[in-house]
Amino acid sequence: METGTTVSHDDIITCFQSIWDRRTPEELKTLAQIKRFLEWLTGDPDFRAALAANVDDPNKVAAEYGIDIDLNLILPTYHRGYFKYRRTPEVVNYPLTKMWDDYMADFKEHRNYLRDHGEAGARNPRFSAWRKRQMARADSELGGSGPSISHPIAAFELARGCSVGCWFCGISADRFAGYQPYDAETEVLWRGVIGVMADRFGTAAQSGFCYWATDPSDNPDYPKYIDAFREITGYLPQTTMAAPLKRIEMTREVLDLFTKHRNIVNRFSIINLKSLREVLRTFTADELFGVELVQQHKEAMQTNKARAGRALDRIDKQRAAGKDVEFNPSLVDHSTIACVSGFLVNIMDRSVKLVAPTRAGDRWRTGYRVYEERHFNTAEEFAAAVDAMIERYMPMSLAAEDRVAFRPDLTYDGDVDGGFSLTTNVHGFTMKGYAFAKRLGEMVARGDMTAGQISDVLVRDGHDMFSVANALQELFDYGVLDDDPKYGGIRRLDEIQLAS
Repeated sequence: METGTTVSHDDIITCFQSIWDRRTPEELKTLAQIKRFLEWLTGDPDFRAALAANVDDPNKVAAEYGIDIDLNLILPTYHRGYFKYRRTPEVVNYPLTKMWDDYMADFKEHRNYLRDHGEAGARNPRFSAWRKRQMARADSELGGSGPSISHPIAAFELARGCSVGCWFCGISADRFAGYQPYDAETEVLWRGVIGVMADRFGTAAQSGFCYWATDPSDNPDYPKYIDAFREITGYLPQTTMAAPLKRIEMTREVLDLFTKHRNIVNRFSIINLKSLREVLRTFTADELFGVELVQQHKEAMQTNKARAGRALDRIDKQRAAGKDVEFNPSLVDHSTIACVSGFLVNIMDRSVKLVAPTRAGDRWRTGYRVYEERHFNTAEEFAAAVDAMIERYMPMSLAAEDRVAFRPDLTYDGDVDGGFSLTTNVHGFTMKGYAFAKRLGEMVARGDMTAGQISDVLVRDGHDMFSVANALQELFDYGVLDDDPKYGGIRRLDEIQLAS
C-alpha cells in the first residue's frame, strides 16, 4: 500500500510554516478577517439572515460584527450569484476570494503529507509495516472518510473521562473523574514515556497528540505537558478542545505556543450556538487564525457527525422505538472519529492500548479496535509493554500457523476470470496473474485454513512455493485479511484452540 510520495518530517514542518512565512503581516491579517467572516457565516443563522437582508450592502453587516474586510471583494466565496466566477480568470475581480483559495490550497497540500508524519520507516520496520496495513484496510473499510485519516501513531490522555459530555461523542467518553497534575513525579514519567516513543519511532513520534476521550481544558497543566512533548520530539502537538472558554488563560497559553512554534493548526469543537458566539467575541480574529472551528451545532451549515459511539447508540435506540431515522445524511460516509493507528496511553491510569480505526458497529461501537491493553508504572515498563505489543501483533509476514480469512466487510467474488475480487462500496481489490489465484481465493474465503495449509495445497498442485508466498504476502500487505482481535483475526492455530 503506497500513500503517495513520501516526504521527510522536516519537509512536513517546512511546508506548514511556509504557509505563514511567505505571506506578509498585512496578508495574514486579511486572511484572519476572511476566516472570521466565514465562521460567522457557517455557524450563525442570525448572521446569515442579516447578510440576506442587506445583500446590496453586505459591509453594513460586516461592520456590525467587527469584520474588517470589503465583502464585495469576496462575493464568489459565499454569494450564490457569483459562484460561477470562483477559480476562473474572472476571479481577479474578487481578490479576497483568490487570496483565500490560494491559502486553502496550501493547507490541502500540507494535509496530504500528514500520513507521512507517522512513518517510522527503518527506525521500526515492524511497526511501519503494521501501520501501512491498517491504513490500507481503513481506506477500503471506512468509506469516503477513510483516506482523510492521517493515522498518527499515539494519543495521550491526561485525565480520566471528559467533562463536556457531547451527545454525539464518537468514542463515548466516560464522565470526567479527575486529571493528572504535572507534578515532579509525573514529569519524570511523562518525559520518560515520550522519550520511549521518540527512541522507538524517531520523528514519527511527532504525530502524537495529548487527548482522546478527554478534553485538554479539563487539565489545567495541559500546556506543560505539550511543551515538554515539544522539547523531547521537536514538535508541538495539535490540540483539539471542546471547552476553550473553561480556562481562558490556559487556552491562551496553548494559542501562544502555536504562535511561537507554528507546527500544526489547533481546533475548537463548537457544540452549540452560544459557544460559537462566545468564542468569536472572546478571541480576536488574529488569536484564532491558527485554530480551526469544527462547528458541530445544529444551526451550522456544515455538520458531519460520525455514526459511532453515543451517536450510534442514539440511532439504535430511536430505531428500536420504531422511529424511522436517517441520522446526519451526508455524501461522506463518516463511520468513526478515531484516527490513531498505534498506542493509546492514559497517563493517569498508567495504561497503554494498541488501537486502530475501524467502522463503528456491533464489533466496535466506538469506531476503533483494541488489540491489547497493558499497564505500567515506569518508563521502562512502558517500553517493555510497547515492545511486547510490537512483537505480538506486528509480524512482517504471515507465519505458517496463522489462520487467514478475508475481512467480513469485503464482498468476495470468485467468478472473476483468472482470479477473484474483493469489494466494498468504495473500493475494489482484484487478484489475477497467478495461475492459482482462483484456488487461493476459494481457500482464504473458507476462513478455516492456515497460511501453511493453503501453501501446502497449492504446492502439491504443482505451483511454485515462492509465488504462493508472494501472493499471500500481497493479501497481507493490502489489509484484506481479517486481523480484527474481537473475533480472533490472524492468530496462531494453537491460540485459537486454547481460546475455544
